Amino acid sequence: MKSLFKGVLFASAALLLGAGCAKPVVKCPSPGDSPQHHYIAGMELLEQGSLEEAASKFERASFCDGEYGPAHAGAALAAVLKAKEVADPDYRKIDLEKAAERMKAAWKNSRTPEDKAAYHLASMRMETALKQGDWLEGVEDAKKAAVKLDTDEEKFLYYKVPEAADYFMGRAYLEAGEFQKSRDSFGAVLNARSSGKWHGAADKAWKRTDKVVRALSGMTLGDAGKRIAVQESVTRAEMSALLVDELKIDKLFAGRIPAKPRDGGFVPMDLNSSPFREEAATLIKWNVRGLEPSYDASTRAYLFRPEEPVKRKELAMVLEDVVVKLTGDEGASSAFLGHRASPFPDIEPTSAWYNATMSVTTRNMMETELTGEFRPDDVVDGAEAVMAIRALKYRLNIN
Repeated sequence: MKSLFKGVLFASAALLLGAGCAKPVVKCPSPGDSPQHHYIAGMELLEQGSLEEAASKFERASFCDGEYGPAHAGAALAAVLKAKEVADPDYRKIDLEKAAERMKAAWKNSRTPEDKAAYHLASMRMETALKQGDWLEGVEDAKKAAVKLDTDEEKFLYYKVPEAADYFMGRAYLEAGEFQKSRDSFGAVLNARSSGKWHGAADKAWKRTDKVVRALSGMTLGDAGKRIAVQESVTRAEMSALLVDELKIDKLFAGRIPAKPRDGGFVPMDLNSSPFREEAATLIKWNVRGLEPSYDASTRAYLFRPEEPVKRKELAMVLEDVVVKLTGDEGASSAFLGHRASPFPDIEPTSAWYNATMSVTTRNMMETELTGEFRPDDVVDGAEAVMAIRALKYRLNIN
């Protein structure tokens, strides 16, 4: 019995000794199933707007290594971006609380300067998304902290500093309406090197902000105009607001043109819930061509289509009509008809918008491409709309 007991003790001791020397269990043994891989995949999904899929990737990264800081930072960013889309304040609060906890974990587990940089970049993006309190100052502080770090570019998995910091600083300035600073930040990315991770996005953003800066130069816009100026497209309702607010259309027409406004106060039913209902109604009253209601067979009613983007050919007709109304030169609306050939390779001289296109391009209110193309069916962006209004005011000496 004693020898058997000794044998059991020996075997138990051996098992305990073996357990003490055993290697820690690896949760994700496959080379492709690593926290780094899932973090990068999650960040790429974030850029695509796939927030749920991105969050899942960050959770997998944290499962593989609970002390991997960037995964927590990515999860926090995903939670904030999701919270932006949640209408219910209670659910939104839960998402934001989760984000705050994950950011604490991200900082606690930032082992390297590169991990800390990822934390600060996530902070910049979260502040920009939430826009709470002195959010722009918070973005600037996070950017300063990121670029002060002694980082090794070769060790970055997703971000590149200082290019990434400059790029997201530019995005923040753009959101804040600081267009000159935004353009400068995007320019810093482009000047950093001939080609980098953020070069393509910064180049596109720089061109956009440069256009906005030029559009706003020497022009004071109201709140609606400032918001519209940075948009990639302008709806019919927003274009109405821009024309009415910046040109004071109602007062301008009432005092300078002989034509009488349309009687009856007709307002299409699809404008009833639009925040720019009154502005659109003003254009309808004065029968501004290009933004007039049209008959819809399905509803058997005339609709304004307030959320539909304005096309370049429509803006050309609007500008021409305002010029005709204010100058009283009715012949201007047909001055270019009868041409055998068009200077625009994408517009025939028989097109309904040909005369308007000629009117606005010869008056330098709208531009063509270097190839001569007018792009009549392309949507109008905010900066282009503002530049056209400014050119119209200058052409007609409207103060």
